[in-house]
Amino acid sequence: MPPQPRARSDGSVFNEVAADYDRHRPTYPDVLVDRACEIAGIGPGAAVLEIGCGTGQLTRSLLARGLRVTAVEPGEQLIARARDRLNGLGDVQFVNARLEDASLPRAGYSAVFSASAIHWIDPDVSWRTPADALVDGGSLALLSYFGLADPRSAGDQHALHAAMATAAPELATDWPTYRDLDETLAGVATRRDNVSEVWAWLGDYAIARGYAADLFDDADLATVPARLEHTADELNALLGTMSFWARLSARQLSPPRTNPCIGGSAGRSARARSPAWRWHAAGPARDHTGVQRYRYRDSKPGEERGRRLRDCGGC
Repeated sequence: MPPQPRARSDGSVFNEVAADYDRHRPTYPDVLVDRACEIAGIGPGAAVLEIGCGTGQLTRSLLARGLRVTAVEPGEQLIARARDRLNGLGDVQFVNARLEDASLPRAGYSAVFSASAIHWIDPDVSWRTPADALVDGGSLALLSYFGLADPRSAGDQHALHAAMATAAPELATDWPTYRDLDETLAGVATRRDNVSEVWAWLGDYAIARGYAADLFDDADLATVPARLEHTADELNALLGTMSFWARLSARQLSPPRTNPCIGGSAGRSARARSPAWRWHAAGPARDHTGVQRYRYRDSKPGEERGRRLRDCGGC
């Protein structure tokens, strides 16, 4: 039987480790944020929505570009840290609520951004709500770090997985799939007519919805492959901010079962990670039937809205 997509779990675990999340979670490459703004045709003063701002890793980048940001985040501790660290840096309105419960204007934003967050939301909300919130021709940009299979870091990746298999075999069987860059780009290409299927495949998330193909134009991918090195302490600190860590018992986290196994190989660890940016031009999808798609007003059947990323596999 093929592996099944990982089920969504409670994203509130991040709120419980807000201080460590703020300290150890990485930001996102400026080149991707700049490219998103360029393709969307947005600049200073444009209104954008950010879904799941956490402690502001992406929000800071959006404010630095003069955007007016509405940042939705359910975690009280997370959003408190975001307010503190972003105070005085730009025009941002924080909404402390789940996206499912947030009151947002229809057609109120030129772009919707979400970094490592969309999969925590009910998928019947996570795709329709951004579509409703976007102006006609607006764009949805998703950013995340995904593991890449790479010979230079394969040994360390295997050692980490072996440590997890020893300490928590029930989690190791649910470990994300690592692919090389060529396989990743090819897999996206075969699914690009449905953003939800692309994102579900990349992260092994159970969030695919067939109707999402009617909400957005084809998905395009830009990547910044990077080889990141962590000491044992740095890697354990980063892993401690991830959702699966909260599922480990005190016995599983204590030496010698877990930490020495991870630390023994991670002192020189080089995990290849790819910040993958998915870009979607919102508006009617390609219209094979001549029937107007979904809700977008002032659109003609078959008309493409927005611009898309092209040939950005190495951006």
